[in-house]
Amino acid sequence: MLQNRKSDPAKLASDIAQWLDRPLVLVGLMGVGKSTVGRRLATDLAIDFIDADEEIEAAAQMSISEIFERFGESYFRDGERRVISRLIDGVPRVIATGGGAFMNDETRALILQGAIAIWLDADIATLVERVSRRNTRPLLRGGNPGEVLTQLAKVRNPVYAQAQIHVRSKDGPHNRTVLTILEALARWHG
Repeated sequence: MLQNRKSDPAKLASDIAQWLDRPLVLVGLMGVGKSTVGRRLATDLAIDFIDADEEIEAAAQMSISEIFERFGESYFRDGERRVISRLIDGVPRVIATGGGAFMNDETRALILQGAIAIWLDADIATLVERVSRRNTRPLLRGGNPGEVLTQLAKVRNPVYAQAQIHVRSKDGPHNRTVLTILEALARWHG
């Protein structure tokens, strides 16, 4: 008889930490919670968290918005690929990527070969609410966030679906999403 039991996050995290042998890379649209969830996931697994966007800004010594404005998106994506390549070195850690990182064929191949990609997905209304909290998203400048995110989802979701793991990020505490990721990792590992 199956019992309806809640997973023990600490036990799941401990079990996963025992077999984890490569980075976990969070992919998905802006506002889905990759950085916030990633930090909590890394804490639970007792491994490092790295925000790829912060690494890019440190390497370039300018903000992502400035990189986009001065050099354009293709220049940014090339630098992003180089930074992610450096971060995927076989060391278990959690890496949060920018929303467009997984769209680059080379970057996606690096992630799929050297890491476990986790697609965090959320409905458009949740994303719009979350991205409205900050005005630092270059792709949303001058556009309706709902329309922009709907178009991005239409193009990007089929590519994000190539990730080894797919998790829905729902409105509510991020700890719930972290637990869902831990459960998905345990199932994936078998």
